[in-house]
Amino acid sequence: MISNNELCDISVEVATDYVDEQSEPDIGRYVFAYTITIANKGGVAARLLSRHWVITDANGKVQEVNGDGVVGEQPHLNPGESFRYSSGAVLETPVGAMQGRYRMKADNGTDFYAPIPPFTLAVPGVLH
Repeated sequence: MISNNELCDISVEVATDYVDEQSEPDIGRYVFAYTITIANKGGVAARLLSRHWVITDANGKVQEVNGDGVVGEQPHLNPGESFRYSSGAVLETPVGAMQGRYRMKADNGTDFYAPIPPFTLAVPGVLH
C-alpha cells in the first residue's frame, strides 16, 4: 500500500458546522456536521473502498471509525472528477478534531491511501 503519488493524487477538503439544534451541552452532547470534497487530481481513475477516522475530543477521548465506502457509496473518480458528501460526529466536548484516510484502488491496480488532513470541530466562539 502506498500513499498518494503523481498518478494517484486524491485531495480531500473539509468544511464543518456546529449543529446547535441537535446538541445538548447540558449533558455533554455536541453535534457537528462536516462536508467532504474528494477530488482526483491524478492521472488514473480510482475507487474509494473504505474509510478510517480518528476522532478526538478535548478530554482526549478517542473514537476510531472504520467502514466500507462513504455514506453507503464507493465512488469511482476519473481524473478531474470530485465527489462531495456530508456526515456528522457527536462529541462530549465543545471542541475536538478528526483525521483519517481513505483506502483507494486505482484502475491500474494500485492500492493506496488518501490522507484526510486533521481538522477541528468547535462550537462557534469557543476558540479564538
